[in-house]
Amino acid sequence: MTTDLAYALDTFGLLMCALLVMLMQPGFALLEAGLHSAKNLVNILMKNFADFAVAGLAFWAFGFALMYGGGPFLAGYEPALNAPVAMELLFQLVFAATAATIVSGAIGGRAKFSGYLIFSVVLTATVYPMLGRWHWGGGWLSELGFHDFAGSSVVHAVGGFAALGAVLALGPRLGRYVGGKSVALPGHNMALAGIGVFLLWIAWFGFNGGSQLSFSTTEDAVAIAGIALSTYLASAAGAVAALLASWALFAKPDFSMTINGALAGLVAITAGPDVIAGGGAVAVGALGGLLVIGSVLLLDRLRIDDPVGAVSVHGVVGVWGTLAVGLFGGANLGVQLLGTLCYALGAFTAGFVGFRVLHLLGLARVSANDEVAGLDVSEHGTIGYSTTDLLNQPVVMSSGD
Repeated sequence: MTTDLAYALDTFGLLMCALLVMLMQPGFALLEAGLHSAKNLVNILMKNFADFAVAGLAFWAFGFALMYGGGPFLAGYEPALNAPVAMELLFQLVFAATAATIVSGAIGGRAKFSGYLIFSVVLTATVYPMLGRWHWGGGWLSELGFHDFAGSSVVHAVGGFAALGAVLALGPRLGRYVGGKSVALPGHNMALAGIGVFLLWIAWFGFNGGSQLSFSTTEDAVAIAGIALSTYLASAAGAVAALLASWALFAKPDFSMTINGALAGLVAITAGPDVIAGGGAVAVGALGGLLVIGSVLLLDRLRIDDPVGAVSVHGVVGVWGTLAVGLFGGANLGVQLLGTLCYALGAFTAGFVGFRVLHLLGLARVSANDEVAGLDVSEHGTIGYSTTDLLNQPVVMSSGD
């Protein structure tokens, strides 16, 4: 193969994977919107749309340079003159946006839109790149032999534990815990949530497969094929494990637990799809699916209000996936544990401190009246569904009426 053809294939392959990863944004948006109340639909969609824009610009302007030592503003980089570097920047940019958007669903229903956007910029311009530099930027964890192929810790645990810090700083939604008891505030549209997870499932093949970063050789093709198969096996095993566990616990198979089980399987395998295959991938994904149910139930008992399970899916299972590379993929377990705990602690600190500072500035949480009215109206001056359309839904009569 000529150098020019290899250059073109590598660039085009990374572009296609970056576009797949972009599908995560509508995937998260629909999942989060479906698992929240109807009065917050526009707010959830707006946060996912806006954070993709501001996070991308922040990472382009500052984050890429902090993470890899090169970028437009900080190193005079001109992307038009270097297609591979430009494409890697785009690929890493959509990863950064993913880390930011994980936070949005966890704090839904009570966080100010302005404060969330500020946090997204800070996270993707400074926090995520500085943490990512430890491993992907050739930092101290990379030197120790830490293995996180596509980001169980670097992306997902960072997003998940930043979300935990934000949730603790904000407190639960009004009415979530009353008289010492947990009160369910169910999502309004499971169809949106399910479609969102399907999009995420598809996008994940670009997330994991694209992390190979090159596509032009036989070795690359073999590696990507194995990565894709391991990704599917883990996600399917996570979904089945969560389905069966919820059936056993609640006497009926729970849909929200099942789709979160699929996501847990995906997060779990993301650290090691290049070194964990076959039965190992199934085991890693299945244990992730079981772990996410246990984590969701535990956080509820602790009165930690995460409406979409982001802390459990991305944070807790991100830690498990990183450790799994030590158990199933040959990495040093001690180094894996050290690395993932450092990522969790760093991200949690950023989330908690960040939202406490926003609170002091009056930018963290909406008023009680605005929360009751819904963030669509109070934050955006609109509604997600027409009230007239909802009131005029046809009534289905039984044959005897």
